[in-house]
Amino acid sequence: MAMELPRDDSYIKRSLEPVLRAAAGEFPAVTLCGPRQAGKTTLLRQLFGHTHRYVSLEPPDVRAAAETDPRGFLARHPAPLILDEIQHAPGLLPFIKEAIDARPTEGGQYLLAGSRDLALGATVAQALAGRAAALLLLPLARREARAAPQAPLPWERPVAAADSLPTESATPNRWDLWHGILRGGYPELAAGPGRSHARWHEAYLQTYFERDVRSLRAIGDLTLFYACLRALAARGGQLLNVTDLARDLGTAPNTVRGWIAVLEATCQVRIVRPWPGDVGRRLVRTPKLYFTDTGLLCHLVGLRDPEHAAAGPLGGALLRTAVLSELTRTLAHRGRDPAVWFLRASGGAEVDFLVEHEGGVVPLEVTLCATPRPALGDALRRLRALLGERCLPGYVVHPGIERLALGDGITALPLEEL
Repeated sequence: MAMELPRDDSYIKRSLEPVLRAAAGEFPAVTLCGPRQAGKTTLLRQLFGHTHRYVSLEPPDVRAAAETDPRGFLARHPAPLILDEIQHAPGLLPFIKEAIDARPTEGGQYLLAGSRDLALGATVAQALAGRAAALLLLPLARREARAAPQAPLPWERPVAAADSLPTESATPNRWDLWHGILRGGYPELAAGPGRSHARWHEAYLQTYFERDVRSLRAIGDLTLFYACLRALAARGGQLLNVTDLARDLGTAPNTVRGWIAVLEATCQVRIVRPWPGDVGRRLVRTPKLYFTDTGLLCHLVGLRDPEHAAAGPLGGALLRTAVLSELTRTLAHRGRDPAVWFLRASGGAEVDFLVEHEGGVVPLEVTLCATPRPALGDALRRLRALLGERCLPGYVVHPGIERLALGDGITALPLEEL
């Protein structure tokens, strides 16, 4: 049954809002994909709850009605319409196209939300080619959680003083950063700071296994899939060696590749590929795998308190995951493809992240050392010698509080300022 959705008074403003409004004005349909519980329904309710009806395709009876009589279903639920969990009824998409073709110039007729990125995107690309804008909503970026959703990245020109990140206390608690890494960026945890993040993540995994994993791929042994998930978490941020992982799990490499494809399609992991620039054959071409949320990563490896997260063997991987999460969420929530790479060359140049910007790349090296010193910028200096003018001024991102020039166009940047 279609319903009108009220606005949510506890809503946290998202950077994607102006992009989503613009897309709904320009395209007859908009697809909003992202991981479960990232806030897709809440965002659509906030922006379009008073103009669009709402139908969720998750209940089996509603799904059956849409699949059995798609034209009748759309007649009973006319546009403008929010269709949630659209991945459950992909057969409805050709009939949405038919309805759109009757009014091809009218924007915002159908707003389609789903918890699968690659799988839904491929279906939409075939059925709604040229008629739908595709957007991605990830969990909260830190700038969104801190009520500055449009704050620029450090290497960008500030758009307005009101959009800059709020100034932190002069004496911040050094564990606040790691506490945030443990909790992650899902909106429910941000809205309930007293809620147990361990219990929330356990419930999230159970729902994810039953509603997303099983429906996307026939996985008979969820126990082995979960073991693979934990093994990937322990290897987060490392070069992805599927053969070694499969051997450790006692299964076939193609099985592991299929599981990783499921995790990527449901936006639980992100594959970061080597920078494709032409700098010779010295580059490592194997990709790296990162989890999209630090909280889920911490839960999978058994980290429960900030001290162990910071001082344990995964501290560096967690900090790199936090940096990548902020970069990808900030860029994706502007409606852009998050073009983030890494570089590792046999000549000694190894940099954690390269971000495309104004025809060049901004390099970022991540360190657990909270005391900036010039030697921390050595990797970025080697990269500049390798790339020349394509290498823009770089940053050494650290968990401390000092922003400091390290020379040669390199700045030590606290993660909180990213």
